[in-house]
Amino acid sequence: MAEGARQARDRGATADQVHAVAAWRETPWFGDAERAALALTEAVTRLADRPDPVPDRVWDVAATHLDQKELAALLLTIAVGNALDRLDVPTRRQAGGW
Repeated sequence: MAEGARQARDRGATADQVHAVAAWRETPWFGDAERAALALTEAVTRLADRPDPVPDRVWDVAATHLDQKELAALLLTIAVGNALDRLDVPTRRQAGGW
């Protein structure tokens, strides 16, 4: 099991959630709060895909489900994950190998 999948399972994600996270919009296995966090994660990760990369509606929905500390923790987790991905790609390191 990949490191990210293991960590997700250790934190309570179901096998269905772990296996379907890439298709989170199309699956029934995520609640509203999880969908809000996934939408924010996707927006923050894909900054170059659109002129307004993190629309107010994405942030506002996340803020209805997460308090300020939880939003800060999520943003920090997204930033660290994205930084590690950007180090893995040019160095050809297997993700999770740090």
